Amino acid sequence: MLYFFAGLALLGILALGVLYWLIAPRLPDVQELRNVQLQVPLSIYTRDGQLIALIGETRRFPVDIEEVPQPVKQAFIAIEDARFYEHPGIDWRGITRAVWLLATTSDQRVPGGSTITQQVARQFFLSAEYSYTRKLTEIFLALKMERELSKDEILELYLNKSFFGNRAYGVAAAADYYYGKTLDELTLAQAATLASIPKFPSSGNPIINPDRALVRRNYVLLRMREEGMITVAQEQAAQAEPMDASPHEPKVEVEAPYVAEMVRAEMEQRYGAEATTSGLSVYTTLDGTHQAAAAQSVQAGLLEYDRRHGYRGPEAQLDLAEGEDAAALRQRLREYPSLGGLRAGIVTGFEGESARLFVAGAEPVLLDAKATRWAGKPPRQLLKRGDVVRYAALPVATPAKPAADAPADAPPPAPEWVLAQVPLAQAALVSLQPEDGAIRALVGGFSFGLNKFNRATQAQRLPGSSFKPFVYAAAFERGFSPSSIVLDAPVVFRDRAGNVWRPQNDAGNFAGPMRLREALVQSRNLVSVRLLDAIGVDFASRYITQFGFSQESLPPNLSMSLGTSSLTPLSIARGYAVFSNGGYRIDPWFIDKVLDRNGQVLSQATPARACRGCPGRAAGEARDTTVVDGFDFGSAPAPAPAPEAPAATEPVAEGELVLAPRAIDERTAFLVRSLMKDVVKRGTATAARVLEREDIGGKTGSTNDYRDAWFSGFGGDLVTTVWVGKDDFNPLGRGEYGGRAALPIWIGYMRAALDGVPVQEPEVPPGIVVASVDAGSGRIVPEGTPGSIVDYFKTEEYDRVSSSGFDLDPELSNEEAFDIF
Repeated sequence: MLYFFAGLALLGILALGVLYWLIAPRLPDVQELRNVQLQVPLSIYTRDGQLIALIGETRRFPVDIEEVPQPVKQAFIAIEDARFYEHPGIDWRGITRAVWLLATTSDQRVPGGSTITQQVARQFFLSAEYSYTRKLTEIFLALKMERELSKDEILELYLNKSFFGNRAYGVAAAADYYYGKTLDELTLAQAATLASIPKFPSSGNPIINPDRALVRRNYVLLRMREEGMITVAQEQAAQAEPMDASPHEPKVEVEAPYVAEMVRAEMEQRYGAEATTSGLSVYTTLDGTHQAAAAQSVQAGLLEYDRRHGYRGPEAQLDLAEGEDAAALRQRLREYPSLGGLRAGIVTGFEGESARLFVAGAEPVLLDAKATRWAGKPPRQLLKRGDVVRYAALPVATPAKPAADAPADAPPPAPEWVLAQVPLAQAALVSLQPEDGAIRALVGGFSFGLNKFNRATQAQRLPGSSFKPFVYAAAFERGFSPSSIVLDAPVVFRDRAGNVWRPQNDAGNFAGPMRLREALVQSRNLVSVRLLDAIGVDFASRYITQFGFSQESLPPNLSMSLGTSSLTPLSIARGYAVFSNGGYRIDPWFIDKVLDRNGQVLSQATPARACRGCPGRAAGEARDTTVVDGFDFGSAPAPAPAPEAPAATEPVAEGELVLAPRAIDERTAFLVRSLMKDVVKRGTATAARVLEREDIGGKTGSTNDYRDAWFSGFGGDLVTTVWVGKDDFNPLGRGEYGGRAALPIWIGYMRAALDGVPVQEPEVPPGIVVASVDAGSGRIVPEGTPGSIVDYFKTEEYDRVSSSGFDLDPELSNEEAFDIF
């Protein structure tokens, strides 16, 4: 009998040897595990390190085994593989027990037999298939891993790879999700809870099934005590702790979902589909304070616009059963997520004149008469039971200093609620630094959750009068000055088919001859038409491309003067940056640097800068200063008479600095900037004077039937463009000009963004002369002449008009009809 069993044992060993000889050549190289790249989400930050988003299917924060506290390691070892540090990769006791159960029961799957090493082998190299071949491969692979890797290396792989439910992979991500803690902050009970999850990650985690998780946790603690890892007192104290797990989503510090999507798309273009799983960290150019102000201002501006146009009724009307419980109401509200800061609630009844709203995860909200005042009716007349409505919290003014008798631990004042509704209109805001094009804030719509279409970069809309500064710049390149006189009188467009179009000023009147400065301040459409006709559409079109616009986007006819190009808010902001930075064309950018999972820099942006004071600029662009009639100005060559637009230069490397190409004459940029400052001082944007800054300017814009409202402008170290309109191109409503719909959003943002930023006024550039002119005729008059005003001229224009008079100004047509083609 002894020989029989010895023979069987020998045959078993031989069989195992043959199997190993057959399987071993197909075993993977376990050395790869030393350099394994676990999936880690894409992290996106502001320029100062505030989290914008984590993008990826998995939530994982790999940790070194040295960073894992001893109680955490012991909890996993106690429940998964108590003899982990003793066996050679497989536990013969467990295997024997599993074989015995297979032989003595009818079960096809039996517990036991898998060590932590075997689980790592299965997680990284094998499928979930249940077969004897896979099990033997797993055993041989575990033996090989134990020969080539240390125990700590294997345990580190296990702790970082295991799935803990709720998209959490790895023990560090699990600690963060379930408790909002790092590993060294976990209590013994919490560590035991995490160790209990990998067995049943979806059905047994402490959020989905806290009762089952409690049983599992206490069993882990029991095993730890049985293995001598903790004392009885520690076990009892940990078992007495309540199950306190709750979802802890990544703490997004700055709301910038449209920028996050831009970053994701750019990273996938650069690094492929694995960009969202390879642990990249992207630092954007966004300023957290600016971005928060932009989002708040856009939402506040759209809500104010919507209130002006009245209450449209509830978002939905539900048929509520009598006594419907909170769980059922919560389930109904899941169809109405928060949008743009507006939360949803169900009207369940009334308390006096106030409507009572059931809201998910909070105490009921009462809407009183003040909350619905803007809708024109008290809540009881406006709402009824079952209405699904939106509400928002009004900002609560807090005193600078607490009252002397106020207790130190006094609770914050209760929020004040107001009825709201998701606006029908949309808006976009983009703010960048004109020096190098760095985007400091970008909002693509009211709510990314409502619509992911990024209107700041994708919406092609008509800019209306906000396009006029580009036409004026082209005119100043062709011999006009801010004091040039242009006739504000009717014109008619006539196309080849005989169709006639008669553009009008917004006010419907005509002012006759007027200076260009006044024409832009008052946004006179007919002056722009005549001005474009005088300089030529072809010249203007080629000239305006120097601001970064494509030739195809500019209509080849006189309607271009009224802003009939289809352009994005970002492209408009880029164009306005040329006026603000002295005439240089910059490229907007939003990704500063990209780091790999180890913190190594993969890319660092080196944007082209205007850098007016750089040596390379001074060598090629300086002008000598001359004095004429008591006025300082620089000598400059007269512009070439050919009607070709000047071509912008290419970026120039100056050591490590890249210089942006010149787009337009610095003097032209200064002249247009001075006109736009007057638009704020006394024109269509006087509301911006509330900012009390001398360095702000801009231009409003509106289109036919109030379909688009714009304001683009500069101030401090920023250029900001705001657009308001509807995605379906329907009108915003009568009176919704750029100064009413868009400018308040611009003001709200710039008030916060320029807080503490010093006033930045550019010096008068060389080649510009200051002179007194007659306010009515625009003629140069002696300084101090009654009724005169001060204005700017290019040197060559001053010489021409001062010696020959304004009779030699560029000839303007007095015709009332123009062929549009």
